[in-house]
Order: sequence, then C-alpha cells, then structure tokens
Amino acid sequence: MAKVASKNSKVKDAKAAAEAKNWTKVIRAVRSPKSGAYTFKEQIVHKDKIADFLKNK
Repeated sequence: MAKVASKNSKVKDAKAAAEAKNWTKVIRAVRSPKSGAYTFKEQIVHKDKIADFLKNK
C-alpha cells in the first residue's frame, strides 16, 4: 500500500520553491596576475545583489 503525502508538506515545499527562485548562481572569470590563467569564482547570490557581486573584484 502506497503512502499518501500530507497536504501540509506540499504547502511547505511550494513556499521553499518560491523562495528558491530569488537566488541565482553567478560565475565570474578572474585572471591570475602570475600565470595569466583564468579561474572561476562562483557563488549563489540573491537576485537583487547580482550587480554588486559582479562589480567587486
């Protein structure tokens, strides 16, 4: 017999999914001063702070 998911667990998951849409993974290429090779800096940032993340070096 299969288990039935409760109604409350679905509501919590929907709220978490709605909040997760506000976050974005941002990847920036950074050049090494010694070798000249590129490395990648990645971070999960709130969608309102993406421009600030890309401005900072």
